[in-house]
Amino acid sequence: MDAGASPLFLPEHHDPEVAATEIEHLVRCDPRQCGLTQTRWSLDAIRSQLLWLKDTSLSGVAYILERLGITWQRARSHVHSPDPNYAAKLAIIEEVIGYAHAHPDQIVTVYLDEVTVTRQPTLAANYGRAGADQVRAERSLAADSEVRIVGSLDVVTGQVVVRRANTISLATLVAFYQQLRAAYPQAERIFVVLDNWPVHFHADVLADLEPQTTPWMFSRPGHWPATPSLRAVRRMDGIRLPIQLVPLPTYASWCNPIEKIWRLMRQEVTHLHRWADSLEDMRTQLDRFFASFTTGSPKLLQYVGLG
Repeated sequence: MDAGASPLFLPEHHDPEVAATEIEHLVRCDPRQCGLTQTRWSLDAIRSQLLWLKDTSLSGVAYILERLGITWQRARSHVHSPDPNYAAKLAIIEEVIGYAHAHPDQIVTVYLDEVTVTRQPTLAANYGRAGADQVRAERSLAADSEVRIVGSLDVVTGQVVVRRANTISLATLVAFYQQLRAAYPQAERIFVVLDNWPVHFHADVLADLEPQTTPWMFSRPGHWPATPSLRAVRRMDGIRLPIQLVPLPTYASWCNPIEKIWRLMRQEVTHLHRWADSLEDMRTQLDRFFASFTTGSPKLLQYVGLG
């Protein structure tokens, strides 16, 4: 500041960081919480809420905001989990992850999710000669068939277990859990962290698992049966898999790192792929991609944020 110039802030805000923090807290609030009728902040609205700006011109307020790094920005869409038990559920997930790290020979913790892959290549950028034809994703004239995949990610080793199917049915989930158990025959318990898709908690699926001890209510439609069908009971034959389901907070896909495996799959397999006319070739390439993680991968753990 030049000698003799007026101070930028009042004495209580001689520190720019203090001033910036106060304004940041203000603009993160809904203006209506401050008695205003508008839904967005304006220079005049900000000035009206800060005593130390009340005699400042609007151009002066704009200058101060610029100096403090408070800028006019375009918003991005955002969804926050409405789950009132958000923090408590994440704490339990951290706990079962800790069990797996502390007792790798007895305890396994995995994240589970499903993904859909279509016959047609997904659009993405690629290199092409400037001025020539645009890079193309060659589509098939055949129907856009879907491949459904259910998979799990081991939080300690990075091992991936997947199962392909035309649809993710109750039978598909049961078969996957049997496959998961076969992948960890020595485990005394397998914790499966998964989202709140009601099919995950259908009584016919739970019939094949050990009694569940989670403190959270499973999300299921009210008209669904609370007890397993006779077919499910017969299939179980008295043997129940040592699997505990650990639900994620509702509508919080960002809490599931296996989502990043699907992103990697798209980057390496489905973006601009050339197998649209051969669904079997595409399935083979998907199997080859996931097979590279069947024995674990520290590099994959780092990629998804668990390493």
